Amino acid sequence: VQLVESGGGLVQAGGSLRLSCVASGIIFSMNDMGWYRQAPGKQRELVAQIRSGGSTIYADSVKGRFTISRDNAKNTVYLQMNSLKFEDTAVYYCNAFRQILSRNYEDWGQGTRVTVSS
Repeated sequence: VQLVESGGGLVQAGGSLRLSCVASGIIFSMNDMGWYRQAPGKQRELVAQIRSGGSTIYADSVKGRFTISRDNAKNTVYLQMNSLKFEDTAVYYCNAFRQILSRNYEDWGQGTRVTVSS
């Protein structure tokens, strides 16, 4: 299984970035796909998730600014980040989650760094 993130970088506050995560080695359409982030000195937290059926959830801190989407034909999940704030600075990780016969399985990417300058 491989999850490869891209799209991170340095951006000014108020700017936008689009993260991508390409998955291989899994049946992508059967996975709930998520974006998590970890800021220095903090725990990893859920940013957004899009389930296999298409429903989405967002952390309160990003609602109205970030949009998660998926393209099952391309095995890719996206995170469009608008109106970025300094506090969005973190390493962003792609996550794939699935439940098979009542057992949970998940995979993580290596992360892509997002730095927002104030």
